[in-house]
Amino acid sequence: MDGYTRKYDVVTTRSEAREILQTVYEALRTKGYDPVSQIVGYILSEDPTYITNYNNARSLICRLDRDELLQELVRSFLEEK
Repeated sequence: MDGYTRKYDVVTTRSEAREILQTVYEALRTKGYDPVSQIVGYILSEDPTYITNYNNARSLICRLDRDELLQELVRSFLEEK
């Protein structure tokens, strides 16, 4: 051990974060939920029960840090304009 703290990033790329969000969105929509409301609920509370287990969506979104999730959402919104 060298005594340094190492940071381990589970999700390393923007495209992976985007793919996770799209998969979660589609899983929620397929199961009949309002995906936007459910994802917002998850972001505000960090309670994974807002996200369905269908298609492994809950475990996927838990791989994203809330900061990463918000950064990707804001970036996507601003880049669309």
